[in-house]
Amino acid sequence: MSAAFDLRGQTARIRDGAEAIAVAHRLAAAFAPGAAERDRDRRLPHAEMDRYSESGLLAITVPKAYGGAGVSAATLATVTAIIAAADGSIGQIPQNHFFVIEAIRLTATEVQKRHWFERVLQGERFGNALSEAGTKTAHDYATFLKPDAQDLLRLNGRKFYSTGALFAHWVAAVAKDRNDRLVFAFLKPDTAGVTLIDDWSGFGQRTTGSGTTIFENAIVDPLGVIPYQNAFDHPTSMGPLAQIIHAAVDIGIGRAALAETIDFVQHRSRPWIDSGKETAAEDPYTIAQIGDLTIRQNAAEALLARAGRYVDAAAETPTEETVAEASVAVAEAKAFGTEAALTAANKLHELAGTRSTLAAHNLDRHWRNVRVHTLHDPARWKYAAIGNYYLNGIKPPRHGAI
Repeated sequence: MSAAFDLRGQTARIRDGAEAIAVAHRLAAAFAPGAAERDRDRRLPHAEMDRYSESGLLAITVPKAYGGAGVSAATLATVTAIIAAADGSIGQIPQNHFFVIEAIRLTATEVQKRHWFERVLQGERFGNALSEAGTKTAHDYATFLKPDAQDLLRLNGRKFYSTGALFAHWVAAVAKDRNDRLVFAFLKPDTAGVTLIDDWSGFGQRTTGSGTTIFENAIVDPLGVIPYQNAFDHPTSMGPLAQIIHAAVDIGIGRAALAETIDFVQHRSRPWIDSGKETAAEDPYTIAQIGDLTIRQNAAEALLARAGRYVDAAAETPTEETVAEASVAVAEAKAFGTEAALTAANKLHELAGTRSTLAAHNLDRHWRNVRVHTLHDPARWKYAAIGNYYLNGIKPPRHGAI
């Protein structure tokens, strides 16, 4: 855990979307130079996450009525892609932080909103404890929040894929309450009965800290219990917002892979012996491939921007139709962004050549990162949901994973 966890009084206040994007570019410029080394050595970005908090970016979705910038989903996606292009892991870490903020906005009491939004504005971070390994599906839960004999709320369960928990001021656990309703339970990482294990061993997104979290009779303050399931009982922007952040991470990594390809071809690669060219950048086949990759990336970015507009419309006027439109638009960006990013990361080495595979460059991290992160929600199911919507008028399920 970082030594700089007490951030009160040190956190900037961002006023609007334009400022958020400008700050994101400055942070990305600071994060990018160390990204390859952090990945290679699996050095967790504690200092970088503290800097992220101090910048004010992690509070940009707090509603204006509670002192935040209340930026649009489109702006949040833009910011996420900028950071993910600099470091894919840092781009992913706050995904569930913003997801929790949206859950608070949609389902918390007024007292809870004032309390938790103020903590976020002061720079505090949420880390997730949602998924569980070993259950039938990713949406099956064996974690429970129930009162004991003294009516204290006790949390028991074991989580995996706990992205961000190792960097968090508050671990946000999804659990079933006494009525088998899903709730968010917020606990400090040093709460008695909470154990965080740094055992994430995925070959990509290596520094997200997405390991195990164990809860053993951990006491939860009722102020930190949010009726999470309520956000899916009726149409809300909860699911589309969660998914557009994931899409932005993939598209940001794809952007980085393409940029690295162009830079390497321009400055390090050699022309093929039969090309008759002086530089690799003059190779007509390479030129054509860069053109193809650029078109794919630009299309993915356009789909992301379009999806952001749909999510914002659903947030403003949440109906069955607007939420379905937002879910489908985000699915389009996520599905195509997956293919574009994987293609760019794979083509990087084909076009840059053998030298690009040297460990000193660690350029394979882009493929590893996007391959691992795109497994979060299978693209094949998104294509099916998209087709079913346009062909048969069937709206996608409201569970936050389309």
